[in-house]
Amino acid sequence: PVTAYVNLSPSYKNPFDAGSKQGAKITLDRTAYWNGQNMRRTELIPQTTAPINRGKVYYHFSLMRKDVNAPATTREHQIAFFESHFTELKSGWLSGSPGTEDTKLRWCVSGQTHWSVEWEADVWHNFAYEIDFSAGTVGLWHSENGEPLKRVVDPVRTSASSDGKDWHVGVLELPRSGYNDFDEDFYFSGVYIENGEITTSVSGPGESPY
Repeated sequence: PVTAYVNLSPSYKNPFDAGSKQGAKITLDRTAYWNGQNMRRTELIPQTTAPINRGKVYYHFSLMRKDVNAPATTREHQIAFFESHFTELKSGWLSGSPGTEDTKLRWCVSGQTHWSVEWEADVWHNFAYEIDFSAGTVGLWHSENGEPLKRVVDPVRTSASSDGKDWHVGVLELPRSGYNDFDEDFYFSGVYIENGEITTSVSGPGESPY
């Protein structure tokens, strides 16, 4: 059932986000394998004809984890990504890296880390990807809990591309030999896309222009 993977509730949203009625809990469980492959993934994708893949747009979302069903630090998680992975968040041990685990939440452009933070439980991280599809650049805005967004990475060049249907709100977990599966929960709040001037309030614009 859908509720094995996606659940909505007011208790799942950023409490500082007065513009959202509910948040989403995205779950990886023992059945969340993609088409018989050995990767686990649960994502929501857009169903819209709006021009979310043109010009300069801001992709907003907030992300949080808890200690209960915490994402594994021993596997790579690709979070809030596009099909080409030109920009995304990552958590956990990055494939091919030394060591056995990684406790950071990272923002990556074309696979390279440009910003990171220790991913602690019960802290809401608010993000906006500043994507200019015309110029081929992407920057990052960030804040915690109820603080307004601030630009933390100026736009960098990348092959920004999207068909308007490949924005994945959720997570893909890569497999790793010798590490067992456990249930993992990722909490999302305040997901919307806008053009024009960026809205820095965590409560959002009140009504999305799309």
